[in-house]
Amino acid sequence: MITQSRQRSLSLLTIAVSLLAALSIVFAIPSHAEDGAISGTMNDPEGNPVVGVVFNVSNAEGFNETTESGTDGSWSVAVPGSGSYTVALDVGTLPEGITLTNPDRTTLTVTLLSNQKTVQFPTGEGSTGGESTLDRLLQLTVDGLVFGLVIALAGVGLSMIFGTTGLTNFAHGELVTFGAIATLILNNFFELPFVLAAAGAMLISGLFGALQDKVLWLQLRRKGVSLIAMLVVSIGLGIFLRYVYLFFLGGSTRQFNSFSGQAGIAIGPVDITPKIIIGSAVAILAILITLLWLGFSRTGKASRAIADNPALASASGINVERVINVVWTVGAALAGLAGVLYALSIGVSWLMGFQILLLVFAAVILGGLGTTVGALVGALIVGVLIQVSTLFIPTELKVVGALLIMIVILLVRPQGLLGRSERVG
Repeated sequence: MITQSRQRSLSLLTIAVSLLAALSIVFAIPSHAEDGAISGTMNDPEGNPVVGVVFNVSNAEGFNETTESGTDGSWSVAVPGSGSYTVALDVGTLPEGITLTNPDRTTLTVTLLSNQKTVQFPTGEGSTGGESTLDRLLQLTVDGLVFGLVIALAGVGLSMIFGTTGLTNFAHGELVTFGAIATLILNNFFELPFVLAAAGAMLISGLFGALQDKVLWLQLRRKGVSLIAMLVVSIGLGIFLRYVYLFFLGGSTRQFNSFSGQAGIAIGPVDITPKIIIGSAVAILAILITLLWLGFSRTGKASRAIADNPALASASGINVERVINVVWTVGAALAGLAGVLYALSIGVSWLMGFQILLLVFAAVILGGLGTTVGALVGALIVGVLIQVSTLFIPTELKVVGALLIMIVILLVRPQGLLGRSERVG
């Protein structure tokens, strides 16, 4: 018991030091990796596209660009990076007989937190009032929950792998990127429908995880390589995979053909696209199925037994290595699905998994190391805190704010929100 407790404490210390190194690397990424776009679709009350409406996007740093809606009603402005932007609609360019639902809502202040932000100007009769702090809070909360589900998918897989093997896998972010790239290839190059492409990518990601375990991690476990050495190997593997992705994908951000542009839906003060609604529902379903599998299936129960005591589980007749390989398969498949859903919001890029890796670790540690439900809870908290914090602090510091709150919580409850406390000594 004491040895296991000390090993967990050492693993936690190693994670903290590694997170500090990862954080410095994240902040060292050039700003051009954060380029994005603000876009929307202009339709009349019947849903027909409105052509030639002029939009202006600007910010306090001097950025100022103007565009107009195309034949399909869509418009888009490339922006230099995340931050606060002012989007103004020129009402003088609206066709005769078409007015905004709220005539006072011609200028909006939006916050770009990822690579893409959708802005809508509804047309028709009635008034919804101007954008207030409460409206922004609701929008950011919804955005945070959506982002939290992406982190949760990756975090649940990471937590499962850590629970059964003790491995702190810093190449887990590349599994997220792998799922997005696999979907891009199936959807854009093989022209499969997006649903089939996403399902195929999830399957391929699972197979990639199983192969990775068989070829690399199983061999290291058999040779008795320490967990700290395996952690260093995972860092090297992550760097290798990132540059493989860069070589084949290039440095630009790609979009899925099926969702190159999609109009948002205004639900009260909240704007959200149908693809995000469906994607979030799929994420919730995938997490629920995983939790049921862990709780009630034979393999799921075996994985929990291995997490508690590998030696006892092996002595009880459980094929430990087979179960670990299944866990790797499921964890990688969930990470691949996270990549698919994240790419729906920001597009596919070679760094996308690495950019959220720190947040995935934060969610897992906050919820409790090795607990799947804890990873889910921690991810939702981190996602909402990151988005909502932009109401009070600069967008550039949104990640720092969430991590500071995580540190405060861990000072009060070191084992995480749902983790089990252990006696050391």
